[in-house]
Amino acid sequence: MLRIARPIVGLRGISSHITRVPFAVSARSGARCYSSAPASNGKKLGLLAVLGVLAVGTTLYSATTPVKPPRAYIEPVLSPAFKPGEVSVLFVLGGPGSGKGTQCAKLVAGYGFVHLSAGDLLRAEQQRPGSKYGELIAQYIKDGQIVPQEITIALLEQAMKEEFGKGKTKFLIDGFPRKMDQAITFEEQVAQSSFTLFFDCPEAVMLKRLLERGKTSGRTDDNAETISKRFKTFVETSYPVVEYFDKQGKVIRLSCDQPVETVYGQVTAALKGKEII
Repeated sequence: MLRIARPIVGLRGISSHITRVPFAVSARSGARCYSSAPASNGKKLGLLAVLGVLAVGTTLYSATTPVKPPRAYIEPVLSPAFKPGEVSVLFVLGGPGSGKGTQCAKLVAGYGFVHLSAGDLLRAEQQRPGSKYGELIAQYIKDGQIVPQEITIALLEQAMKEEFGKGKTKFLIDGFPRKMDQAITFEEQVAQSSFTLFFDCPEAVMLKRLLERGKTSGRTDDNAETISKRFKTFVETSYPVVEYFDKQGKVIRLSCDQPVETVYGQVTAALKGKEII
């Protein structure tokens, strides 16, 4: 068999990249047998030997190295801002116009509580120059909806720390929590509540009080349309909070369709019975 090398021609653009491909001509039949140049057997054997050593080494490492079980992720536990026993927190809940603010003011005067109204804190933040939450708060209040808890809880915590720095330890948190997530988050991040004062009042009585208050209060939410939305929001989202704490034996129910002094007598008697005052 005679071996001859010829260049491949006729493929424009790539012939220059292919130098020579040997082909064989059979002396007997004249047939041409094309083949590529044979690779080095020594290089092949060397590569196979390296791969074999790596395979054996990997197998031995896997067999002799103990497998560690995966570690479960444990979410870090955050401590509340106030330690248990540092402060006494009473949540004050009830429908709009149930008289919460009036009774809180009397407890402040009579027993030195700090009264923190979630609504007042939000309105103050809304009016604060440069507040990045002002417009958002205004829209929620106008629609009778609940402001995102991150804003409300941050304002409450800040106010509590300021008063605690002055030596105050008894807090009335008025109009809060208004949703379950607020209740849970506050107790996880700020402080545990002692009890919830729930001012129970018929809707017709509350509506009459709010419309009368709206004549002089200047509040944007003291109008018939917004009041109706606030009633609906309280029943759907806030009352379940009362039921949640009631199951824990931490709710003091008070009937509020009576004169202010009569209601205050109920409040003080209940708090004395719980040894809070």
